[in-house]
Amino acid sequence: MPNVVVIGTQWGDEGKGKIVDLLTSQAQHIVRFQGGNNAGHTLVVKGDKYIFHLLPSGILHQDKVCYIGNGVVVDPLVLIEELDRLAQKGIQVGPEHLVISQRAHIIMPYHQALDNAKEKKAGGAAIGTTGRGIGPCYMDKVGRVGIRFIDLLHPAVFKERVLANLEEKNFLLKEYYQTETLDPGPIIESYSAAAERLAPYGGNVPLALEQAQRSGDNILFEGAQGTHLDIDHGTYPYVTSSNPVAGSVSAGAGVGPTRIKSVVGLVKAYTTRVGGGPFVTELEDENGMHLQKVGNEYGSTTGRPRRCGWLDLVAVAEAVRLSGITSLALTKLDVLTGLEKLKICTAYELDGREIRHMPPLLEDLARCKPVYKTISGWNEDISKAREIAALPPAARDFVQTVEDLAGCPISHVSVGPDRDETIVTGEVY
Repeated sequence: MPNVVVIGTQWGDEGKGKIVDLLTSQAQHIVRFQGGNNAGHTLVVKGDKYIFHLLPSGILHQDKVCYIGNGVVVDPLVLIEELDRLAQKGIQVGPEHLVISQRAHIIMPYHQALDNAKEKKAGGAAIGTTGRGIGPCYMDKVGRVGIRFIDLLHPAVFKERVLANLEEKNFLLKEYYQTETLDPGPIIESYSAAAERLAPYGGNVPLALEQAQRSGDNILFEGAQGTHLDIDHGTYPYVTSSNPVAGSVSAGAGVGPTRIKSVVGLVKAYTTRVGGGPFVTELEDENGMHLQKVGNEYGSTTGRPRRCGWLDLVAVAEAVRLSGITSLALTKLDVLTGLEKLKICTAYELDGREIRHMPPLLEDLARCKPVYKTISGWNEDISKAREIAALPPAARDFVQTVEDLAGCPISHVSVGPDRDETIVTGEVY
């Protein structure tokens, strides 16, 4: 009955979708426990590309059960679009394969309107959100005025809460942000239709997971975003509105912390981030262009180009500590192919002294300079390698350096985008 958590160790976009899909073969249940459709998990299976924003990455396995936990904020219209896209490809997802927590909060159109209005008003100081309404939805959740999935299924309750919320939201939109207000009629109509479509999927996720544990099944918990976008531990305020660290599994899925056996941390062979905020190893030269182009570093949710830089092991080591990571999955190693020299950030220099942690004050982090270890690159194609020994010596050196400096064993090495293009070096179940 081993339960495994998969999280990102950087700023998201580490390739969690592929590794979750790979690990799903050994699990019977896959759970998404935080975030919203600001996440984008990309899977490539036999040349076919799938992008999920709300559905757990294990959804392609028809013999598994997937769950959307209460820690996720759900846009029902986006979820229906994802289900329909899969149906068009011949993949039917019924209530026997997907359960949505009755306690999950619902993203409303006024959340999206407020999200975009706030970013526009902030101008050059904007956070760089996806505009999907994630932050405002979490704000309503914490403010105890949110609408949950169970509320959506009760028309009278839903209507009452929409009308009450719009009174305040429309005031903000009109008086503070000086933008258009929203009419409750179309919202209630479209969301009521969505409720009818999604009603069969609602369920008690914590209870279902307890029953799965009692049956001896394996459960895989899938996070979104990355550690340094965590609302508490990330580069605040340039963060997401939830907790991508492993500890939020308990709150976001309703499973006790003693039930978790291992935590797999995803680390890309270089570093990327989307939106604003300090980025110590950011590259704006030909190496950065190589990483962006070869790595196809464009957001799967927004299409925005990602900022690229050398691998920052200060950030990764902090993620290992914060989530008690037991093994690392190194992704996109193949993207480094063709670079003559590679650099790995092993420490920061701040005001003349060397540190090995990320300072909490954003202004301090912005002044940090990277301390690099330089190693040789390689030109050989590594996509056919299925064991570490098959990698070029320089690639093996890179993998070993990451393992040594992160202080954590590597269980997987991704050498290409497809599910099969992976070296498995250790067990996590």
